[in-house]
Amino acid sequence: MDAIDFINTENLPEALQISVSNALNDWYQRVSELGLAVPEDDKFKASLAKVWCSSQFIAESCTRKPQMLLDLISSGDLIMPYPADHYGQALSHNIASTEAELMAALRQFRRREMVRIAWRDLADWAPLSETLMDLSLLADACIQTALAFAYQQNCARFGTPMLPSGQPQQMIVLGMGKLGAYELNYSSDIDLIFAYPQDGELTDRNATTYGEFFTRVCKSLLKILDEITVDGFVFRTDIRLRPYGDSGAVIMTFDGMEIYYQTQAREWERYAMIKARQVAGDFDTGKQLLAMLKAFVYRRYLDYGAFEELRSLKLQISQELRRKDRRENIKLGPGGIREVEFIGQAFQLIRGGSEKRLQTRGIVDVLHLLGELHLLTADDAAQLIQSYQFLRRAENHIQQYQDKQTHDLPTDPNVQQILAYSLNYADWHSFKQALDTVRAQVQTVFDQVFSVAKQIQGHDNSQKIWACSADDSELLQHLADYGFQDGEHSLIALKYFKNSLAMKRLTTKGLGVLNRLMPQLLAALSQTPNADVTLKRALALFESVASRNVYLSLLGENPHALAQLLRLLSASPWFGDYLSRYPILFDDLLDPRTLFEPLNKTNLNAQLTALLAAVDSDDEERLMNVLRHFKQQQVLRVAAADIMGIIPLMVVSDYLTWIAETVLSHVIGCAWRSLIAKHGCPPDCTPDGACPVSGFAVVGFGKLGGIELGYSSDLDMVFLYSCLDGNADTTGIKPISCAQFYGRLGLKVQRSLDTKLLSGMLYDVDMRLRPHGDSGLLVTNINAYENYLSKEAWTWEHQALVRGRFIAGDLALKSQFEAIRQRILSLPRDVNTLKIEVRDMRQKMRDHLSIKEINTFDLKQSKGGIADIEFIVQFAVLALAAHHPSISIFTDNIRLLAALQAQGFMTADVADTLKTAYCTYRDIGHKRALQGETAQVDDAQIALLRAKVTHIWHTFME
Repeated sequence: MDAIDFINTENLPEALQISVSNALNDWYQRVSELGLAVPEDDKFKASLAKVWCSSQFIAESCTRKPQMLLDLISSGDLIMPYPADHYGQALSHNIASTEAELMAALRQFRRREMVRIAWRDLADWAPLSETLMDLSLLADACIQTALAFAYQQNCARFGTPMLPSGQPQQMIVLGMGKLGAYELNYSSDIDLIFAYPQDGELTDRNATTYGEFFTRVCKSLLKILDEITVDGFVFRTDIRLRPYGDSGAVIMTFDGMEIYYQTQAREWERYAMIKARQVAGDFDTGKQLLAMLKAFVYRRYLDYGAFEELRSLKLQISQELRRKDRRENIKLGPGGIREVEFIGQAFQLIRGGSEKRLQTRGIVDVLHLLGELHLLTADDAAQLIQSYQFLRRAENHIQQYQDKQTHDLPTDPNVQQILAYSLNYADWHSFKQALDTVRAQVQTVFDQVFSVAKQIQGHDNSQKIWACSADDSELLQHLADYGFQDGEHSLIALKYFKNSLAMKRLTTKGLGVLNRLMPQLLAALSQTPNADVTLKRALALFESVASRNVYLSLLGENPHALAQLLRLLSASPWFGDYLSRYPILFDDLLDPRTLFEPLNKTNLNAQLTALLAAVDSDDEERLMNVLRHFKQQQVLRVAAADIMGIIPLMVVSDYLTWIAETVLSHVIGCAWRSLIAKHGCPPDCTPDGACPVSGFAVVGFGKLGGIELGYSSDLDMVFLYSCLDGNADTTGIKPISCAQFYGRLGLKVQRSLDTKLLSGMLYDVDMRLRPHGDSGLLVTNINAYENYLSKEAWTWEHQALVRGRFIAGDLALKSQFEAIRQRILSLPRDVNTLKIEVRDMRQKMRDHLSIKEINTFDLKQSKGGIADIEFIVQFAVLALAAHHPSISIFTDNIRLLAALQAQGFMTADVADTLKTAYCTYRDIGHKRALQGETAQVDDAQIALLRAKVTHIWHTFME
């Protein structure tokens, strides 16, 4: 039977039919000469013509060794996908006793498997993911087999290196690049780095060091894999990515590697290490090395310098391609595979330290995550994934044609037609059109990601100002052109900044970042109404964060973020001060949609829940840092909207209070889980801690209770607990009494809030309103609390209770506390006695806190100020609640005033006057705080309001 009898070549392009038919006949004749039979497999036969047409490598390999193809068919290997451990299992049966035998066996094995992989790809039986995974697993198995042989051979000759534990010491092989990410292309070389745990000496007569021993192993491994013999090679192997490159040792100790990567490694080596994966050797000790390398690759902070590094690397590649006239390179050319990888890996380098999910190797996984995290639009992420898969498939087909390591598009019209046909295109033109569309789409996204921060063109004058490369008169004129009103002082400030200690300490890289940023900043200041003031605020901020130039890189890479920063600095110095203290928040300037998005308490809780879920519950410091960053981030968003006039004062206070409530709720939850893990639960709680916090509550007073928090407000709180028996033990391995348990819980909550870390402090905490003040127990039994309030508390403590509000904890205690508050506020009181006590307490505050300056009004403490209004409200609630319990429902002054008016305690005019005064004072004080000013104003500014409030005070309190 001739081959043509069962192989249909009519579907091939007409120009290719004769040559493919001839090649198939050559193969079939060879099969016949050897007396072999072609298996009756319809799927195989249907694929034969296309595969033969698409790959000279397959045609020649199968014609040279027909038995190999027939074995692939009869074994089922060609038709079925492999399990992940197939290659390792297959090579485990290798019984080679010499290096030459192993080299021959591996090369023959490699050829068989490469024919199988290419066949399944070209026949459209295998998805791209299978092809890349099979190629990577094949390389892994070959490396592992070669290493095991080389290691045993050298141990037999020199002895076995040992670990201090007495176990044999084996080296580690890292696979880099596409091998590390399980993305190996068809005719790829493999990039390897070698390391071993620690040095020592063998007991042979030459006292061979471990370094010498493992160097011999490495050289043997490289020879087994890389050397070309009559059977070809296994994998071309490249070890130039190792420390110091070609001039470095073939293998280094873990300590040597750590010193190199901490002190001498270049930025591009971080990029190279993203995909590093151990592929062979001791996988237990290898974990230690990979942990060290991860710390090198992924910085704890946002690293926007990666954009400039990768942009520079891409420029070098592009220049080299132009020099060699190889722009039609599907990997390195415009819109090619490397651009897709650069996009993904740029975000990994920048954000991988803080967003752990990005610490993954596969580029498709990374692109999916970038879409989910909104770092790329969903459309861009999906398009890049599709483009990457298109390009990788084309790359493999180019290489499968002759098993050559090339990424250039073919120039021979015949080979062009073969490539197009293999990819299911009718002709070269239609394939090339699709390819050009894909590359254009990739390049568009690449330019958006990497070119946002190209140096602003056409701002030569701002360059001159920053460089001071002209005489002062010319520089002052340029400053005036940019809108500076006081150019002389601004120029002095710039020169001082350039010569400051912080600038002198900058690295060469940091100075380069600043030199790119400052001309952009000077030009952008022309869009602000107060360029001189804004410049000084910006310089103060830059000086404080100069040692961490990543934040300056962020601004240089994102002109919109720079413009946003300048708008906020122009409006308020508070913003610069806040960023100076918490520079990690620079990243929040990037997206104005999230920066100014209204807060929602449900969303706040969901966000913080998700953030904390990613943290190991035993890592207390990490938990506290996450809480601090969350709070700082949310406060920044409130302040940005506030400064820009997007939200009014009352909403600002609502937002800031919601943030505090959310943080407190999670702090209590974390502290509760930590304690029950150690001591178990109080006996009347759910023992596994699955229920919410039980028997503990936080009550807020003052501004927290009154929903009136400001940016610098502390938290006035009281901790309460409830249990059946305070002496009963908890249920854990290390039991303590319930009273001790809740005491420790309160202390843990307080410390979580007010401990000062490098990331700052969550909140200042004031616990003096608890029974007996600073001398009292930190956490009070709720029954004892009511007893204290009813029998021992001072009138001022009842006043404070007017603004007492349940904040977080066990909801059962919420009901108990609210009932206690209602009972205490509703106690019968002699109004005259009450008035005297409230008035006396107010006088004591004036004596101690009021300012003495003439014609200056303290918004809170002066007569006719905020404190007077608060005391009027508190007096009225305590005086009326016994007969009108509903008057005490609310804790904020505005709604309390409305309730007092509704009960007839004051007229509508009086209530409106007090509301107006209260809101006005708070608004003025708030705006002054954002301008870095005190809560003291010229008396004339509020004279009318002050007089009205003072008159009302006398009416009710004198």
